[in-house]
Amino acid sequence: MCNSTEIISTVKSGELTKCKQCNIYHLSFNNIYLEFSFKEFERFRTYILDIDTEYWEAKYATSNIKRKIPIPSMQENLVLLFKREEIGELKLLFKRLDSQEKQYMLKMEDIDYTLILN
Repeated sequence: MCNSTEIISTVKSGELTKCKQCNIYHLSFNNIYLEFSFKEFERFRTYILDIDTEYWEAKYATSNIKRKIPIPSMQENLVLLFKREEIGELKLLFKRLDSQEKQYMLKMEDIDYTLILN
């Protein structure tokens, strides 16, 4: 991992950072950590933004798994599986790059916590 990273985008389940020195993108999302060169990052971003969640959920509607949306990897025996909500968060993470303003702070609705006032 790099030492001089800047946060590019943040959502409830993860964040996207970029190293200022080596220009490597770091995606930390739930329990997944990925590193990308610029070219790899752009390909992954395009793939995520183009995923048709309804197609995948319909295709695996009869399966017993909770996560039905696959994202293949270069390693033949590794496929990452996501829920519709997780793909939505990933899309939001990447769509925030399109806006000129950087959003470092979470919104209130991004925090999944039940507040109990005593």
